[in-house]
Amino acid sequence: MPQTSDKTKMLAGELYRASSAELTMERRRAQMMLARYNAISDGEPDLLLSLLRDVMGSVGEGTVIMPQFTCDYGYNIRLGRNVFINYHCIFLDCAPIDIGNDVQVGPSVQLYTAQHPLDADVRRSGLESARPIRIGNDVWIGGGAVILPGVTIGDRSVVGAGSVVVRSVPADCVAVGNPARVVRTSVSPPLTTE
Repeated sequence: MPQTSDKTKMLAGELYRASSAELTMERRRAQMMLARYNAISDGEPDLLLSLLRDVMGSVGEGTVIMPQFTCDYGYNIRLGRNVFINYHCIFLDCAPIDIGNDVQVGPSVQLYTAQHPLDADVRRSGLESARPIRIGNDVWIGGGAVILPGVTIGDRSVVGAGSVVVRSVPADCVAVGNPARVVRTSVSPPLTTE
């Protein structure tokens, strides 16, 4: 019976070894490509978008990621159109990270899909797992926020700066704190230009 690869296990949300040769090589590839991306001036938008598309699963039109951006693999990240990711963000994409359209992500935001077992013996063995993160359309995530594995942020919601999000946030809410709690359940009406 053929053995299941650690990459297959990782993508299935099962326990896997991140130190496997295949996953180590894929992380190195992503790091090499991101080093090039992070070194280029933002005055070259076409080249930057092309490099992002070489690393990421998908990148929508008008999306911008400021340097220094860091991720594990890249291919598990799907970004909608007009996404803005500010400086120094870290996306640990051992599971899918799906970000909708018109999303703003503040500086130093961290998205962690990786999780380590609570049992010390299992953790010591080097096994880990991952759960996806999903961020809806028109979301704003404030600077320094941390989003943990398995969290979904609903459309039009806001996560306050410095918040640690351990549970999913419904649509049209404001969540703040550590752990983040919903403090408002409706979003202001759109501004008019009259």
